[in-house]
Amino acid sequence: MGPQTGTALCKHTLLWFVVAASQCVLAQGCGPHYEYAIEEFCLAKFRLDMQELDQGHWCSWDDTVELYGDLTNCTYLVALKMECFWPNRLVDEFFIRVHKHYFHDCSLSGRLLRDPPNRILGPFIVVPILVTLLMTGLVVWRSKRSEGIM
Repeated sequence: MGPQTGTALCKHTLLWFVVAASQCVLAQGCGPHYEYAIEEFCLAKFRLDMQELDQGHWCSWDDTVELYGDLTNCTYLVALKMECFWPNRLVDEFFIRVHKHYFHDCSLSGRLLRDPPNRILGPFIVVPILVTLLMTGLVVWRSKRSEGIM
């Protein structure tokens, strides 16, 4: 039982070594070649699509969701073809660069910042003005009526 256990342990260790080495090779293979591929294939198309879109609409999620989804899918498909893990460190760095370039002025919600409609904004402007005028009139009226004040 002793020699067979040693042989099994050696085979088990060798199997783990082969698996670990293959994973390291895959991780190493996703270096400059993968980065070049996503820059040339995915980012090039995304740049063209974003140039067609007016820069004022870059922060509108409705306008960019499809383009952004295509970019994400492209990085995934390239990783799949090159037998790389996805997502990985290079993809994270790639998307950080994309966000810094295209979406740096956008709000966290992803929506364009704009004034609310007048039917909502109007009461917030009119009510404080009316309350101020009413309170001023009340103070003046009470100051003219001196009876009853001690």
